[in-house]
Amino acid sequence: QVHVAESGGGLVQVGGSLRLSCTASEVTSTISDMRWYRQAPGEERILFATITEGGLTKYDDSVEDRFTISRDNAKDTVYLQMNNLKPEDTDIYYCNVVVSGLDTDYDYWGRGTQVTVSS
Repeated sequence: QVHVAESGGGLVQVGGSLRLSCTASEVTSTISDMRWYRQAPGEERILFATITEGGLTKYDDSVEDRFTISRDNAKDTVYLQMNNLKPEDTDIYYCNVVVSGLDTDYDYWGRGTQVTVSS
């Protein structure tokens, strides 16, 4: 029954910045990895940023040095700071939260937030 919700998307000009947030609620177990995916119309959903429970980060080459993933474990929230946005960044951005159970891990998805970069 974990609920995941993204926020912070919107319309921004080329070179601008946005900060996305994703909060998981009704979590009774430990959250391990938190991830950001993006998806353009007619294309597959692509993983581009991951942060582990201990704060280790990994980025796809397309966003490294422009995007920063971070988390606040006390708030069950993951953030994505996006700088120097490009038209190619126009996508729906999805948050994925991995919750550790007794015997296995479970993946929970948000419904996505739209980011549109215009020139």
